[in-house]
Amino acid sequence: MNAGLDIDLDTARALVREARVWVLSDGKAGDEAQCLGVTERLGLTAEIRRVRPRPPFVWLMPWGGIDPREGPQRPDSPLAGALPDIAIASGRRTASYLRKVKALSGGRCFTVFLKDPRSGAGTADFIWVPQHDSLRGPNVLATLTSPHRIAPERLAQASANPPYGLADMPSPRVALVVGGDSAHHRFTERDITAFANHLRTLAASGVSLMATLSRRTPPALAAAVSSIVRDSGGFIWDNAGENPYIALLALADAVVVTADSVNMVGEATATGRPVLVFTPSGGSAKISAFLDELARLEAIIPFRGRLEGPTYQAIDSTPRIAIALAQRYAAHRQFLTRKSPP
Repeated sequence: MNAGLDIDLDTARALVREARVWVLSDGKAGDEAQCLGVTERLGLTAEIRRVRPRPPFVWLMPWGGIDPREGPQRPDSPLAGALPDIAIASGRRTASYLRKVKALSGGRCFTVFLKDPRSGAGTADFIWVPQHDSLRGPNVLATLTSPHRIAPERLAQASANPPYGLADMPSPRVALVVGGDSAHHRFTERDITAFANHLRTLAASGVSLMATLSRRTPPALAAAVSSIVRDSGGFIWDNAGENPYIALLALADAVVVTADSVNMVGEATATGRPVLVFTPSGGSAKISAFLDELARLEAIIPFRGRLEGPTYQAIDSTPRIAIALAQRYAAHRQFLTRKSPP
């Protein structure tokens, strides 16, 4: 699919200006962020509808139907009320609900799924997948990086009004974005030691460290990072108040990020600043292909404890995804107009 290349974002926003949008979510923050990232780039405000299917219905998803307890006739149903013009979903459990919205609307609702739904390209009118996934089709757009909320406007706003006194930290400043154990990666004791040694060397070179940890960060890694950052006079978010993640990216002269999350690495490359990547034990062919392509584009280099790496054109696939969505939506509306009797 080559849509999304022949109009600009302002034109795309005009195509969807009056659209009412739902985001269908099973509560995963990363999935919601991708959906909101696309809607925000289009200038839309989405209503989040969270689904919570029970066993045995959840076991049959994404191929089966929705949990009857969450049927649209129930007052507390995530599908209750006037149906949207556009429904955007992400996460395996939401695919069944997205198909249900389509059916309830008589085909009028334009449906969007972000990532491979595992139930085929017919799951939605428009599907986005990362380039390293295999799903393809006339309604499928594949891009190198994932959609996200790290828009240039948000970076500029965060840079102009940073919290926690971050603007007073001397340059060079390094944003430290630390993940943790995942389906494909594990931080072994050796990994933690290696990462801590690199980080200690970087701190000793005179940079200001600004760190945020993940809910997945193992305690030993969190303790090592926290100690180094605090001993060097840096900043580490203590989970109080709003996470200053965007401000850290906006203020950073470089970003150190762990490779356990393609989303975190992709978001870092949206800054155009040098991105230094530490890869823990494990991995997968898809993640390796993703990192290899970013390295080929000179957007990332391995983290060796030094402040290094070239600048590059910021990599942000979100506008392209948003534009492609808007184009497909406009075509869908035209089809409905032609199909409706005069």
